[in-house]
Amino acid sequence: MPPIPPDQMGDVWPQAQPGADGADYGQLRFEGPTRCIVRAFETFELIYTVGQYGLDDTGAIKLVTRWTADNGPVQFSEPGAPNYVTATASNGAHLALYAEPYPHQRPWYNGVRVTVERGFMRPGDTIRLVLGDRSGGGPGYRIQTFAEAAHTFKLLADPCATGVFLPVGEAEVEIVGGPVARWVVVAPTMRPPETPFAIGLRAEDIWGNATAPNLAGPALAGLRLEADGPVEGLPRAMPMAPGALAARIEGVRIAEEGVTRFTLRDGQGQVLARSNPHVTQAEAPSSYWGDLHGQSGETVGINPMADYLAFGRDVAFLDVMSHQANDFQITTAFWQEINAQSAAFDAPGRFVVFPGYEWSGNTPVGGDHNVIFRHEGAQIRRSSHALLSDRSDIATDAPVLTDLFEGLREEACVVLAHVGGRPADIAYAHDPRLRTGVEVHSDWGTFEWIMRDAFALGHRVGLLANSDGHKGAPGMCHPGASEFGAYSGLTCFRATDLSRDGIFDALRRRHHYATTGARLHLEVRADVGASGEVFAEDPAWSDLPATPGAQAAMGDIVRTEAARVRLAVACNAHAPVVRIDVMNGPRTVATWRPFDVTNLGARYRVIWQGAEYRGRGRQTRWRGHLRVDGATIARVSKINAWNHERPFAQDGAATVRFDVVTTGNFGGCDLWLSDASAQPDGLGGDGVLEIETDLVQARLPLQEIGLEDSVFDAGGLERQIRVCRLPNVLSVMDVAMTQDIARDPDRDNPLWVRVTTEDGAVAWSSPIYVIP
Repeated sequence: MPPIPPDQMGDVWPQAQPGADGADYGQLRFEGPTRCIVRAFETFELIYTVGQYGLDDTGAIKLVTRWTADNGPVQFSEPGAPNYVTATASNGAHLALYAEPYPHQRPWYNGVRVTVERGFMRPGDTIRLVLGDRSGGGPGYRIQTFAEAAHTFKLLADPCATGVFLPVGEAEVEIVGGPVARWVVVAPTMRPPETPFAIGLRAEDIWGNATAPNLAGPALAGLRLEADGPVEGLPRAMPMAPGALAARIEGVRIAEEGVTRFTLRDGQGQVLARSNPHVTQAEAPSSYWGDLHGQSGETVGINPMADYLAFGRDVAFLDVMSHQANDFQITTAFWQEINAQSAAFDAPGRFVVFPGYEWSGNTPVGGDHNVIFRHEGAQIRRSSHALLSDRSDIATDAPVLTDLFEGLREEACVVLAHVGGRPADIAYAHDPRLRTGVEVHSDWGTFEWIMRDAFALGHRVGLLANSDGHKGAPGMCHPGASEFGAYSGLTCFRATDLSRDGIFDALRRRHHYATTGARLHLEVRADVGASGEVFAEDPAWSDLPATPGAQAAMGDIVRTEAARVRLAVACNAHAPVVRIDVMNGPRTVATWRPFDVTNLGARYRVIWQGAEYRGRGRQTRWRGHLRVDGATIARVSKINAWNHERPFAQDGAATVRFDVVTTGNFGGCDLWLSDASAQPDGLGGDGVLEIETDLVQARLPLQEIGLEDSVFDAGGLERQIRVCRLPNVLSVMDVAMTQDIARDPDRDNPLWVRVTTEDGAVAWSSPIYVIP
């Protein structure tokens, strides 16, 4: 793959340097494999030849990789252990090795520093740096968890011992996905009858990377796709090309209204995957799935922007995207490239791409916000020039959020509050015409608190979820073994057509819902009575009059004289539904479940959730065990356990040990218990569940665990452990329910729902705002 052009790469180096260029400071030679599988153990040798200035006493070199990399943590003291690193000097000089997590400016982090001590090195001398030295019996250097077209090792040198490090050279390694662990079938969620659509197919490894399956064997050569209803256009043989990461089946159509799910089988008839539900419904907006937030290798991600967009379209099967680089890293050339690539990939009816960027102001002056432009050619208004050496356009900056809103007032755009490294402070400033939504979930975690902030402030915003992906896999980015703690979110847009105008109108009117990555169908409507009026634009900023209407859709702003509003919810999920919480602002009005106390079995759900606080260091570590006294654990099923190398397993007949992380989202497990004390009638009656973690210690009699959650507070931000009991088997995936809600006539009533499924997926509807 060709490197990213230097004028589009958002990295900076010191202005002062001892010579003309990197060749004066030395040269790099690379020895080792150039194509690796994720999480494999390898050995790389990087040979640095000292340049014309020599390498002085206390001079040093550094080897750095991109911030995203989650390779094994280097160590220098245990030759028989993983990730052992050594360095030797050709002239026998003593070398000291140090691990440096932040050795340079972003994106060049994760460094190894090699310092010359008690000596010096002449021009032509060499330092041999070995990552994964196996000479002492160690297995090698562990490769990161995600695929990358050109994983870069960059060598820096400080030949004059001034503390100023400059690039000498780099080496690239291709990293590909591992063996197939699962198959994924993706169908559109809602289309009218007789409308042609496409179905996507891909294989993934254990870390969630798209991976090329070996189609040579008879089982996979005979792949076939089936539907549980009448469907036109399914192929006899799957069009999966050898070496391809995905396949797209065009021209599928369904004539009759209903819900259809597709099943992928191998040549022996074994089920490999089942799709999300496809709803065929007349006279309703279609559903289009998007990931509006992520960045590529020109800033702090990986791979070029064109690859980022192509992956989202062709492998993740997204309908809508936007590139959202940190503004303080966007060079003028790259802003032009963002606009050019957005225009090139935008294809109405097939794939919609919006130009945009992430305004990356610090939290004290407003915090992160995504800016989504309707068209190319807009002026970028950066929060700062923190990583830009060209300061010729610094007068266009918007250092604080009020400046951004002012600068965008005449632009056709929307602004979305974001919680990432810098959480947005939506109380700092608000423009209801521009800020139409808040991001409730991303790779960084789940952030329901930003919704409650918005309700308290009276902001009428919709809810979105995105990846904020940095790993070249928009729409399907896994946290791996890094500081990210959750799987990519997705936003489902309810729109009349797949075009910039259609999706932009859905953004403006909040006609969308958010999920933690699952493609379930969710429809929420409100019957507001004969006195109802629906606003096409928020009356907080628009004088456009309302139109009469007794029905309101998800995201609408309505007014009514009715004392009660009937909310109708339709959900067709990819997995059994556990609960649907009906909300009025921050308050839970009702909880619907497809079961009651009479259906409960010997299945106990334990959930840990929350974060340390709102900022960067929000990770919460849940380390401890669950133990059952008076019963045995027959089976354990993990929930949202993304890092496969963290301990989380049954230990003996009655204990589960774990060491896991949440970052605002939730994880946990289901325990199926045996023995009399765990049975629904409570015979035996003396079973106890013991919870032992650093944050929560509790003993809970099994007889006291029921339909409603037993909650144990753990401080921090929405941090707690919850325990409840479930039926042994859950099966309801299609739900239609109603709920009457008494409205408060003196304030906004944001009516919305939260859906939770058996596998730990969550969906949030944008509220219907019933206003005074």
